[in-house]
Amino acid sequence: MSTIAGTAGGPRDLTALRDAIRSGAISARASVDAYLARAAAHGELNAYHETFADEARAAADAADDAIRRGSHAGPLAGVPIAVKDNIATRAGHTTCSSRMLGNYRSPFESTASARLLDAGAIVLGKTNLDEFAMGSSSERCAWGVIRNPWDRSRVPGGSSGGSAAAVAAGLCAAALGSDTGGSIRQPAALCGIVGLKPTYGRISRWGLVAFGSSLDQIGPLALSVRDAALLYETMAGHDPHDSTCSDRPVERVSESIDESPRLRVGIPRQYRAGNAPAVDAAVERAADCFRRSGATIVDVDLPLTDLGISTYYVIAPAEASSNLARYDGIRYGHRAAGADLFEIYARSRAEGFGEEVQRRIMLGTWVLSAGYHDAYYVRALKVRRRITMEFDAAFASCDVLLGPTTPTPAFPIGGRTDPLSMYMCDVYTVNTNIAGICGMSLPAGTDASEGTALPIGIQLQAQAFAEPTLLRAARILERDGGCSAALAPQCA
Repeated sequence: MSTIAGTAGGPRDLTALRDAIRSGAISARASVDAYLARAAAHGELNAYHETFADEARAAADAADDAIRRGSHAGPLAGVPIAVKDNIATRAGHTTCSSRMLGNYRSPFESTASARLLDAGAIVLGKTNLDEFAMGSSSERCAWGVIRNPWDRSRVPGGSSGGSAAAVAAGLCAAALGSDTGGSIRQPAALCGIVGLKPTYGRISRWGLVAFGSSLDQIGPLALSVRDAALLYETMAGHDPHDSTCSDRPVERVSESIDESPRLRVGIPRQYRAGNAPAVDAAVERAADCFRRSGATIVDVDLPLTDLGISTYYVIAPAEASSNLARYDGIRYGHRAAGADLFEIYARSRAEGFGEEVQRRIMLGTWVLSAGYHDAYYVRALKVRRRITMEFDAAFASCDVLLGPTTPTPAFPIGGRTDPLSMYMCDVYTVNTNIAGICGMSLPAGTDASEGTALPIGIQLQAQAFAEPTLLRAARILERDGGCSAALAPQCA
């Protein structure tokens, strides 16, 4: 496996692995077999809900045959990836890590995963998550807690914790996640990898099980910026199945990723308080790197930063309450026995949904109810507009924003039982979704203050549809050497 994972001078990331498969240095079948073996060896991480060994091996054999014959095999031919289990795939189940959908098989493929398959990628399996993507720690999965490969006693972040853990442990070359309030970037930071949340509407949501429809976005988790760029541009673009998907042309940024634009980098004052010292130090190192590249560092103000969590936890649960109303045991989802229709509804939802999902459904129903709708939901929408305007003003003076992804490294499993303290993990990420802009987390070293080296991440944000600028800025940091993902020591 070392020649695949990159621990013995072999291919390091998805792009290098793709090139090695194309050249014949390694076969797609050998790659798939090695990743499946690692997934089995590190099953204690609980990263995967299920793997598709037979299907993956058959696809690998087909890719190898196409490459031998000189046929066009696609830009991702033979590369093994994983897919978060709230993204529909024809193979296997799509459960959202919930008992409500425990036996559900999708009759169709999501647009995002279909485009990767069309490009030649091989799906190894589906990864676990916080139930219905509602969580920041991956402790709320109906199939068990997901563990951080850097320290198995700690969380990997959430909700895309299974995807992040799988990439960080070398159980796949890259993975898909979804990000509603930080669910790609936050676990990427806590697992020491790259995570990209594209602009809202840049990648189709067709086939993504809805949580917060005005906030959700699919994106990649990977070992390098160039991997993230390649996966992003493969998935991005107009989709007639999704009315919110933009028809703007998609720049092939992976081909120009090493361009070094002269940037104006903004550092919000509000991102400099309440963080672990190692997190603040990582942001300063990144700022120094940008200075060396010729960038100008600009102080900016985002005074509504602290209102993001409360705004998000009105809008997102309201949308979740509406989206999850269909899971009633009659039309969709787990069905319990009951004496009458009301009892069937009540028991089915009580048995099918976990505690955190029930909490958010009740909160969302409450803020949408008569007498509270204007006081909470309408007011949250007004604050959302103000947050968006605040970002617009900031981007008038800078090209990208730099700050922490999370205030601290990964915390122990069971270490945060208060919902509010859990929600505050996303204080730097939720406003990206609220404003609909793009954001990215990059690995930025480790924090050993608690005795174990734990990854920390820094975040870059750019205005809507400025992914090329965002990715090139991230590549500047990666080339400098301070933002390179590494396999978790226990899994190397």
